[in-house]
Amino acid sequence: MTQLPVAEAPSRMPLVETRGLTKLFTLETGFIAKKRALLSAVEDVNLRIERGETLGLVGESGSGKSTVARLLLRLVEATRGEVLYDGKDIYKLNRSELRRLRRKVQIVFQDPFSSLNPRHSVRTIVSEGIERENEATRARRVRELVELVGLPAGVLGRYPHEFSGGQRQRIAIARALAVEPEFLVLDEPVSALDVSVQSKILNLLQELKKELRLTYLFISHDLSVVEHFSDKVAVMYLGHVVEIGPKRALYGNPLHPYTQSLLSAVPTVSATKTQSDRIKLQGEIPSPIDIPARCRFATRCPRAIDRCREEVPRLERAERDHELACFNPAPLPHASSGREGRRPTDRAKGAP
Repeated sequence: MTQLPVAEAPSRMPLVETRGLTKLFTLETGFIAKKRALLSAVEDVNLRIERGETLGLVGESGSGKSTVARLLLRLVEATRGEVLYDGKDIYKLNRSELRRLRRKVQIVFQDPFSSLNPRHSVRTIVSEGIERENEATRARRVRELVELVGLPAGVLGRYPHEFSGGQRQRIAIARALAVEPEFLVLDEPVSALDVSVQSKILNLLQELKKELRLTYLFISHDLSVVEHFSDKVAVMYLGHVVEIGPKRALYGNPLHPYTQSLLSAVPTVSATKTQSDRIKLQGEIPSPIDIPARCRFATRCPRAIDRCREEVPRLERAERDHELACFNPAPLPHASSGREGRRPTDRAKGAP
């Protein structure tokens, strides 16, 4: 009897995927003789975000994290590349299709005060995205949303300036949820808040994710928060993703020297980690204007080789689900011990 070949299980389609995503801005330089230059904000970024997953996006200021967020939402147009949402390229959608996409994809900004209209009451702010319903249904839905984010219904007639930062961010979250989205971009959602309320907002977002079956892109510069909050982490440097993988793999065994330098600066309660373990990078971040075709980290990398100064490394699989863009990767000698004594939840459950 002839044995039939076993068919491979089809790979699951991600909810959000980027392919070669690039954004170049044209700038004019010079006071007298005007010259045009290209600023490389994001270049050749490839990401996959599965349904129900939280992808953390980290990197220094100016690394391109917020530009990626705006490209995913089509708030700015990509220079080249694709953004696929549920298999469809959002840059090929017509106006009506894009309007439907806007209801599936929402953003929560860093500063809740500037993102809320100070002249509108909470009732008006939250109800803006609710589909046309009769007044009774709309009013009930607004109350449900406000209570869902942990605020009493009595706040509906008040205005943004009457609330604390944490309360304003809850209002912003309620507004985002009003259109019943599937995917939320969280752009530094707690960095503008007092430390005492950050964990409360993070815990709220975790609860909402489970209850409403949401998918998140979580942008932050705080690696401790990202470790607590994310399932998978991507590290950006000067517009490129240099390493991406499950948080356990990336935090437990970082391979890119830039990732290692970021993690070495994270405070821990480990008795084995000393000040000498911190990796201090030399030099300044290069200008993103007219970057030459080479590894962008080569000028600051302690392990740079000749090839790094001549070619651009591409993301390649280093281990299962762990990708890396580096010609000379190496694990840290103390990778297994340098993070002992620190749990992902310490940052969120301590002083929040």
